[in-house]
Amino acid sequence: MLQLIGVLQNIPGELYEAAKIDGANTIQIFSKITLPYMLYITTPYLIATFTGNVNNFNIIYLLSGGDPVTNLASTAGSTDLLVTWLYKLTIDKQYYNIGAVIGILTFIILAAVSLLAYRNSKSYKEEGGF
Repeated sequence: MLQLIGVLQNIPGELYEAAKIDGANTIQIFSKITLPYMLYITTPYLIATFTGNVNNFNIIYLLSGGDPVTNLASTAGSTDLLVTWLYKLTIDKQYYNIGAVIGILTFIILAAVSLLAYRNSKSYKEEGGF
């Protein structure tokens, strides 16, 4: 919240004044000035937060442990994430080979999605500044 407040305070007031003089309403000002500026600044942070939330081990494992397991032959529970399932495979079941494959694939997919999202963002294309 503090970061977004800082971004909003950093938007030059002249942009808003010029838009009001040109006859823009509040929706146009938000969609053409405020939102693009905020996304320009926060895109790298949003990508890092997405990656961090995919690996959010503590919440799931400490609250539910990934349970309930609906199928007894299954190793993944109903509330498991990839990272908690990976933990169960390697520590509880000792399936190290499957755990290694899942860990490597998770890294490759997250790295590819993060790089594609950042490369297609305005933050990367217009690196000089807004």
